[in-house]
Amino acid sequence: MSTETGRESRRSGVLVDAMRWMENLSDTQYAYLLLIPVFVLLGVVALYPLLRTFELSLYATSLDLTGRSFVGIDNYVQLFTGGKNRFLPGGTTFIPSSLSLNALLNSALVVTIIFAVVSVAFETVIGLGQALILDQDFSGRKWVRAAIIIPWAVPIVIQGMVFFLMFNSNVGFATAPLADLGLLAPTNTLNDTASATFIIIVADIWKTSAFMALLILAGLQSIDRGLYDVAKVAGASKWQQFKLITFPLILPTIGVAVLFRSVQAMRVYGIIDTVSSCSVVPSLSCMVVATFNTREGTAAAIAFVTAAIIGVAVMGLIAWQGEDAI
Repeated sequence: MSTETGRESRRSGVLVDAMRWMENLSDTQYAYLLLIPVFVLLGVVALYPLLRTFELSLYATSLDLTGRSFVGIDNYVQLFTGGKNRFLPGGTTFIPSSLSLNALLNSALVVTIIFAVVSVAFETVIGLGQALILDQDFSGRKWVRAAIIIPWAVPIVIQGMVFFLMFNSNVGFATAPLADLGLLAPTNTLNDTASATFIIIVADIWKTSAFMALLILAGLQSIDRGLYDVAKVAGASKWQQFKLITFPLILPTIGVAVLFRSVQAMRVYGIIDTVSSCSVVPSLSCMVVATFNTREGTAAAIAFVTAAIIGVAVMGLIAWQGEDAI
């Protein structure tokens, strides 16, 4: 009995000491103490997969896929120096054994950046136009909203099949008129890199402009309508109201929308695989998927490089937008 009483007394003493220690903390220290569980959770959810990917990138899978060996940064050296990968099985992926990973990485990086920049730019402009229309009060507005949102709700496999059939050289109806304008190759359209990239960008703009419109619409509806009443009394035109009131107030919202879409665009894979092929339009994600089954270490290195590029892009956008970006 006396032993149990002694244990309870020690526990109470430890608890009292902890309470006194917490009471002596400053407000800032106490706030950080409360955030420790959040930091631990973020570390497990966000950092562990990244660190695990980096660890895998330091190994190479044997050619018979029965084991792995530590190769240090050799996978990264192969990627950036252009040397033929000595762990390349060849023949089972879209990567020809005669090509260097460096050339393929450069090609995939160019494709990914072109896709991200062009698609996000058009989606932002079209999304802004759609949001301005949806922000107006007119009859049938809910039906117009539904019509704009439908493409965004379509599964990516169905979206890809629709554009595959539209631009297929044998059965599609959209290739001929665009080929006459010089925008597409007249034959084997989906097997031509430039034409397939153009089609994939159009498909992505068709689907994702609604996402941008919804985000920008939320920013538009947060604007105090009294500002427009004052502008009207002052004699401001519609263009002046947009230039001096609307655009400056929704610019932070546009920045956040661009940030999210840019991150998504840098990971493009599904629409490429369903409309054309990773061998025709090789993005960074295509390279990761194509190399994973045969060269786990190389795939991990490409994935880590892709994550680093996306991280730099995100930090750049946040620096451009300031602390209010997220």
